[in-house]
Amino acid sequence: MNKVSLPDFNQTIPIDQIGVEERVARLNSRSIKKESKVQGLKLALSMIDLTTLEGKDSEGKVIQLCSKAKKPYAPMPDLPTVAAVCVYPNMVSTAKKALNGSNINVASVATAFPSGMAKLQVKLDDTKFAVEQGADEVDMVISRGEFLKGNFSFVFDEIAAVKEACGDAHLKVILETGELETYENVRKASDIAMHAGADFIKTSTGKVSPAATQPVTLVMLEAIRDFYRETGKMIGMKPAGGIRKAKQALQYLVLVKETLGADWLTPDYFRFGASSLANDLLMQIVKQETGVYQSSNYFSND
Repeated sequence: MNKVSLPDFNQTIPIDQIGVEERVARLNSRSIKKESKVQGLKLALSMIDLTTLEGKDSEGKVIQLCSKAKKPYAPMPDLPTVAAVCVYPNMVSTAKKALNGSNINVASVATAFPSGMAKLQVKLDDTKFAVEQGADEVDMVISRGEFLKGNFSFVFDEIAAVKEACGDAHLKVILETGELETYENVRKASDIAMHAGADFIKTSTGKVSPAATQPVTLVMLEAIRDFYRETGKMIGMKPAGGIRKAKQALQYLVLVKETLGADWLTPDYFRFGASSLANDLLMQIVKQETGVYQSSNYFSND
């Protein structure tokens, strides 16, 4: 891997907004043949972080979600499992036990999710607790207020400290792009996160609107591409929030393929933060393979 010095985060990389949005529209216009569509739907299913992040979450709900993660649709036992189950730190041990014997990771949000409004020590304790409970992955949120004030070194140092607290767990850094205001800010936050040690960069908490959008995702994918060219290190990408339909998921996969290449088309480097998306993917897979739509009542509402 190449050694690189940190960039000057006070400099701004200009983003051609019209160019980004036109490229997304052009890629979305592509048609996908049936065989490739079925493969894409199954691939998208394998990339999901099946998520429950509600104040009313219970052990029973998490156990049910883990059951769905292991067997998304019982009549089709050969379907892939999802990539991970994402929960709050206090539910990590429950998920870990329920997923025992599978290859499904346990992801945990941390660092005062979703606001990130807490002292660094609180965030580090939150992270360490999640890892001690068995989290394989930690999803942290950046301090958007500090970022928007131009305090980029604060954001960098905070991410680096959380990365250290993760130990062997992978770190996904949530930019909360709906609050960053411009594509230039999204690009800068992506660069800061990757240089600070992020294993993944992630669009959103799902608690702020707008959440994931394809143009924002393209800006982040291009940041990942440029970081890889500079350092030789592959960083993962996770759009999250508002992705509910299989058609959207396939469009995101096309963005990844055309921007980063086939090496990123794996759950190791691309994830969807979603819950309802899983059911629509399952409905479309059943339709493609049987010719008949199943009622949504045949799929659990997790």
